[in-house]
Amino acid sequence: MASKRGKQTVRDMILSMLVITAVAGVVYIFIPHDDKADPIKAVDYRVELATARRAAPYPVAAPAGLPEGWKPTSVSYEGHNGAGWHLGFLDPDKRYVAVEQSTTPAKKYVPEVSRDARNTGRTREVSGRDWEIWNGPKYDALVLHAEGVTTVVTGSAPADRLAEMAAALKTAAPSAAPSAS
Repeated sequence: MASKRGKQTVRDMILSMLVITAVAGVVYIFIPHDDKADPIKAVDYRVELATARRAAPYPVAAPAGLPEGWKPTSVSYEGHNGAGWHLGFLDPDKRYVAVEQSTTPAKKYVPEVSRDARNTGRTREVSGRDWEIWNGPKYDALVLHAEGVTTVVTGSAPADRLAEMAAALKTAAPSAAPSAS
């Protein structure tokens, strides 16, 4: 009797699996899905940019006038531990480009955000400013030093795309603390 019950249990399990597979197949066929849809959603970074520009101790950089096809994908500002600003993009060819800024010393900061890129000792002029060229195993970077802040344009995109982003960067001076009246 026990062996008959065991065979019924196995048979019931197989029948249940067949029913579940059939239902899943029907759902897949009749529920619309777009295999060509881009899974990466664009972010609106305007609020975070305004907040960072009020809070940061340096002029926060963000692109203005990038050509069609650039997609902002990530944004963050951390007011402590170096006051770090991050703005990530996909270029028109779907390669990653990020704008990173911080008051952390460049020797520590640049390898961190560029995934171990190293200074080549060369520079590239972009919009009248000399940016250091850093090369790395994963990301390359353009690095600009200003008083109290390091700006890094880094990513998997080729050097010309990094330079395109660097050329588009505009800054706003940090807001002055409100005066007591």
